[in-house]
Amino acid sequence: MRNVVLAVTTLLVGLSAGVFFAYSTSVMLALRKVEDRTFIDVMQKINTAILNGWFLTAYVGALLAAVVAVLLHLPAGHRAPLPWLLATLVLYGIVFIVTAALNVPMNNTLDAAGPVAAIADPAAVRQAFEGPWVGWNTVRTLASAGSLLTLAIALIRA
Repeated sequence: MRNVVLAVTTLLVGLSAGVFFAYSTSVMLALRKVEDRTFIDVMQKINTAILNGWFLTAYVGALLAAVVAVLLHLPAGHRAPLPWLLATLVLYGIVFIVTAALNVPMNNTLDAAGPVAAIADPAAVRQAFEGPWVGWNTVRTLASAGSLLTLAIALIRA
């Protein structure tokens, strides 16, 4: 059971990390080249589209599976991967905290700007959003990648 949970945790963290990595290495780079109204329109649509069962299962499931993995490795005789699993949990916890405390509120502020055609100053709306959002997404990318790496080490140690 411990190995199955480790494998599932690795899969879910990997999928989640891949989403953040894809934003950092392609989506935001492409959007950087579009005009302000297009940028806002696309990001508002992504904010809605990302709230789907596939993403939420990987994103939330990764945290829950990591907790279960830690709990399953607490008994004596099974603790070899425990330090790495705790590191996984801390790193993925950072992803969760940054998302909830920073990226989601920025998404909500962007959505609250209203329909893109009605925004009086799209350049100001974009400027307030893009740089900070990209920066914090980089933090999520690095933390989730670190979480995946520590899981790989935990699998080797198990």
